[in-house]
Amino acid sequence: MDSLRLKFNMIFLLSFLAFINGIKSDFLQAADQKHHSSSGKQTKKTASKKRKKRTVCRLFFQDYKTKTVKWADVISGDTLRMETPSVIKGFPKLDAEDQNLVQMESSSGTILLGVRDSEGGEDQSGWIFINSGVKEESHGDHSHWYYKAHPKVIASQLDAKQGNPAHLYCYQGVFYLANDRISGYTRLDPQTYLDQPTQKIKTGFHLGGGNHITLAVVEGKTGYASWIDGGGPQKGIIDVTRIRPEGNKEIVYSFALPSGAIHGATTCAGKVFFAPADGICWCEADLNPVPQNKKNIKIHHLSLGKDEETKKPNRTGAFSTHRNYVLFLSGKGTTARLCLLNAKSNQPEVISVPLNMLEGNSPVALQVIKTAWGKRLAFVFHNHPKELEQDEFLSVIDLDPDNDLDFVDAKLRKQIKVGPSNVEGHYGHHDIKFDRAGRYAFWTEPGAAKIKALSLKTLEPISTFTVSGTPTKLIVMGQQDRMK
Repeated sequence: MDSLRLKFNMIFLLSFLAFINGIKSDFLQAADQKHHSSSGKQTKKTASKKRKKRTVCRLFFQDYKTKTVKWADVISGDTLRMETPSVIKGFPKLDAEDQNLVQMESSSGTILLGVRDSEGGEDQSGWIFINSGVKEESHGDHSHWYYKAHPKVIASQLDAKQGNPAHLYCYQGVFYLANDRISGYTRLDPQTYLDQPTQKIKTGFHLGGGNHITLAVVEGKTGYASWIDGGGPQKGIIDVTRIRPEGNKEIVYSFALPSGAIHGATTCAGKVFFAPADGICWCEADLNPVPQNKKNIKIHHLSLGKDEETKKPNRTGAFSTHRNYVLFLSGKGTTARLCLLNAKSNQPEVISVPLNMLEGNSPVALQVIKTAWGKRLAFVFHNHPKELEQDEFLSVIDLDPDNDLDFVDAKLRKQIKVGPSNVEGHYGHHDIKFDRAGRYAFWTEPGAAKIKALSLKTLEPISTFTVSGTPTKLIVMGQQDRMK
């Protein structure tokens, strides 16, 4: 009996110990699994932290409030992020009440912008030349991009002798700044600085045009400069000047357009286009101008119709070019349209794309891009004076829906509601620019103190960056380096 009870107790004890060991094993296994699971998440998180964030591009924008140019890099991650903007090193202190930043352009990693004063150029007007710090290393079929250096001002010329510039152009990589009040324009080739960075910046003043100059420079050889006058002896006048690195104070010849108040000039496909009070005028470019060639100038005129209410001729005020096309804006409100001219045609005809704007809105800030996915798109903002309270939009136009390089079928693709502008006279408009790869667009919203990013693939906004001041004109430099 005792032997049987002892045997039973031993069996019970062994079973109990086995049960306890089983629980312990399950607990340890579960704990071990939890540890591995937690460790895996941490490893993933750590890997995410260690994942290299690449610079997408570098933004430069004018702050209308402080009259400065600020910069910041845009960084890729789960979404786009902009670093904290700061004023460019060495940027001169301007009078926020009596000076304004005007147009700015970029070329070869540099930026030039104009400065106007409120005294007709008799105080402190001129230009500011900037090294962006963005370096492109070309490898033939691709480039590497570097953003290690910070931007800085290389040189500036602000005095009472610069003629109060307004318009700035970049033709074939060379800057041309219109010196309105001294009837000419200044040539600045950034390559001379890049070749000799320690030397004084070389500029060349060219005589031509006056009062509010617009300019076309053909193949770096011939300048066509306009007079803004709507009446008098300079009405409709275009001055033709040979372009020289050191400058040129001799006008070869001049000719007159049928109407004056010229506010726009460009060149494309061997022709020169002008924007007078009535429609568009164009002529064949003269690449070797001599006085006797004046008699060969033949002015062609293209009507843009008349305003239904005022009965005045429709006009435009600025041009853009893409491939063999000249693009411009005309009308306002319900009559607003994007217009295109095929400059290769012997007799270009106007192609019109209605923009369907609200009454009171006007088309501004036309920009064109070929995206990384091969689409050719134009962008146009709908802006209005600050005192008018209504929505503003960004129109997206597909220039070539069937991808045959004939833009006759261009059409409005999309309208995007945007934050407000802050228009005061010529200032405070939206602006839009693109990274070099054509993957992203960035636009300013002056009335909301924001910069927004758009995917050029989906045409959907993807990031919003809040900034201080009043962001207006914009430049985007570089692209994300995907090959290092």
